[in-house]
Amino acid sequence: MQERQHNRELYFKELALTSRTYYLPYIARFKRMERGMNVLEVGCGDGGNLLPFAETGCNVTGVDLSENRIKDAIRFFAEQQAQGTFIASDIFLLKGLEHSFDLILCHDVIEHIERKAAFLSGLRHYLKPGGIVFMSFPAWQMPFGGHQQICRNKVISHLPFIHLLPFPLYKGILKAGGETQARIEELLSIKQTRTSIELFEKLAKQEFTLADRRLYFINPHYEVKFGLKPRRLPAPIASIPYVRNFFTTSCFYLLK
Repeated sequence: MQERQHNRELYFKELALTSRTYYLPYIARFKRMERGMNVLEVGCGDGGNLLPFAETGCNVTGVDLSENRIKDAIRFFAEQQAQGTFIASDIFLLKGLEHSFDLILCHDVIEHIERKAAFLSGLRHYLKPGGIVFMSFPAWQMPFGGHQQICRNKVISHLPFIHLLPFPLYKGILKAGGETQARIEELLSIKQTRTSIELFEKLAKQEFTLADRRLYFINPHYEVKFGLKPRRLPAPIASIPYVRNFFTTSCFYLLK
């Protein structure tokens, strides 16, 4: 397990840096970021992605199922003297937020959702007319698409493609490696709710127009994590369905 997995302040700062450097400029190509805009992040975690938007004068709201993550987000924003509203809840159980947001962020969330079609349909009800959604996620078949890097066992956490093994074998390796039952269940859940490029686009097109797509061979977040410069997936590979999933460490989408 990497230090950022238990040092939440470090993780918050790393996410804020990537968001400031890559997410915000990418979104701004399609929608001008202006003071007073309402921005929602679903699955906001510690709130790092939202900090740059708050710094530009946007009204930011973060919603996450984890009370501990929301408490961290409130604390980290206070330390940065930034304004934000953070709520521990299922977004679809909240009332009064319908048609309120100019922009919705969903970073590394969709791959954890079982009922993806219902999730995407639900997002539409929180957008203002003309609002957009920024969606990013790792393609399932990429080397660490199973999030196995969160394992405490250092050998397992560095094994690429292990998440593609059959369920019983994958579970057995995790158990033999000393992972906790909670961690095993989390990783198997991600395997169950896996998201490929093809599946996502099929479902997204039922609710939105795909305004833009970027497939990355080197995830922009790897710059702060590993010192690697982001690299787009070469067009010839990006055009090959299914094969491209094995080489895409991050997918960026703008949905209208």
